[in-house]
Amino acid sequence: MAKRISLREFQQNLSERLVSARRGEGGNALLGIESGADELPGGSRWLIDLADSGEVTPLPELTPAPLTRPWFAGIANIRGVLYSVVDFAAWRGGAPTPINAQSRLLLIGARQGVNSALLVRRALGLRPQLEMRATGDVRTGLGETAPWLGGRFKDAQDVIWTQLRIPALLADPRYLDIAL
Repeated sequence: MAKRISLREFQQNLSERLVSARRGEGGNALLGIESGADELPGGSRWLIDLADSGEVTPLPELTPAPLTRPWFAGIANIRGVLYSVVDFAAWRGGAPTPINAQSRLLLIGARQGVNSALLVRRALGLRPQLEMRATGDVRTGLGETAPWLGGRFKDAQDVIWTQLRIPALLADPRYLDIAL
């Protein structure tokens, strides 16, 4: 039987591993998140390079922003720093992410000087890169309109994952254009 840990212990462990990975101590692990449905571009399971990912936080209260696109979830105050929050599933054309106890914010853009966060269904923890097998490029059929989509991978359980290229996402004009 697997050892049960509290949510607090899990988040502390994940945070420590993210910090050590940024220092180059983490090996080859990727952060796994779940967002949207399988039929959306990229599917529902995503892998993010730890160097490009930030903190994963429980969903705080969001302040709505008027005259913004429906996928712009609002502004979040995380320890005194304001983050623009994008519902990643809705941004890709899917249904809005349900707001519940599993919903998370993935803070991104610190390396690029951007305070942005992705609203995702849930964080799935770190995934060993060595256990992933490349299955091709998800952009096949989408052309170069989605440079933020990376390669596709299968894990040991044959679950399909898509790499999310954070720098390309933050540079995407559609991601940056939140005004109606």
